[in-house]
Amino acid sequence: MLSNFEVDIIQLRTTPYEIGYNLGKYLKDKTLLTVFSALTKPEINVNHLHNVFSSISPNLLEELQGLSEGLQLPYKKVAAMFSGYDVPKLTNMGCSTFVDHQYYVRNYDFSPEIYDGLLLLLSSKNVLASCGYSLQVIGRHDGVNESGLAIGLHFVNNEEYQEGIAAWTSVRMVLDSCTCTEEAIDLLKEIPHAACYNFSLGDSYGNYAAVEVSPEKVLVRRDPSFISCVNHFQNPDMKKKNRANIEGSLNRNEYIYSLKSQNLSMKEAFHKFSDKNSPLFFTDYDNLFGTLHTFAYSFEEKTLTTNVAQGNKDLTINFEEWVKGTNIKQSKLNGHIQVFR
Repeated sequence: MLSNFEVDIIQLRTTPYEIGYNLGKYLKDKTLLTVFSALTKPEINVNHLHNVFSSISPNLLEELQGLSEGLQLPYKKVAAMFSGYDVPKLTNMGCSTFVDHQYYVRNYDFSPEIYDGLLLLLSSKNVLASCGYSLQVIGRHDGVNESGLAIGLHFVNNEEYQEGIAAWTSVRMVLDSCTCTEEAIDLLKEIPHAACYNFSLGDSYGNYAAVEVSPEKVLVRRDPSFISCVNHFQNPDMKKKNRANIEGSLNRNEYIYSLKSQNLSMKEAFHKFSDKNSPLFFTDYDNLFGTLHTFAYSFEEKTLTTNVAQGNKDLTINFEEWVKGTNIKQSKLNGHIQVFR
């Protein structure tokens, strides 16, 4: 049975505090509050949080303060629920990305029950404007910033979990402050990571990479032609950290490699990911592995294209024009997901 699936689009051009405040007002009556209250700790070490955030992304502390005011909840509670710091181990998620000097395209696969359902376009002082799908409100699954840097996360393993920053908050930090792949790599080496993740990166200068991170080390994987990034480590020094069963990730990796020889346009590659009959599109939502959105960015045209699962129409945004002040008219993305229960 098909069920309607919606994502809200919110555009904000204001201070970090006001961004948080507006998002807090939006979230106040949403079931997402109950979801993240159940998934996160009642409280975290706020001093540790502030020490890390103040040196990397002080704007996020202001955004959390605004969230607290907008939600009318204590700051310490909001910090535990939305900062992405010291989050308990979450269930596996899947993501697949193809990136070369022309474009970045990826799918995000998980459960709609643990999904913000928000595409945010933000412009604020002292940080780079960005567009991306939110995770835990403050964080991002994936996105692009005004410098043309695209990034996405790929879960690998959480067996080495430690107190630190979740991958989705790391994505947000990169989008806020990095102008190119090399700057992003440097920042990802600085961040105290909580678990094992891949990050796929590409920029408008034609540079791209996969960054393999664990709480103990960060390694970079490069290729002269393109990068395929999925849910396992490929650096020999990191492979021992992979989960025991990575067959699905290996299969997706093989399929993505087969796309390179086809010399696809971004539009063609986008539909290789978003088509419901694609080997990269999944419908096992009940077991936390269903495709929720597809996100792509053209480094040459400075446009992003996105859609949610089985959406009727792709959304294309001239992000350069948005950064200059032209808002988009759309306020929702509509699609369908397969429900078996």
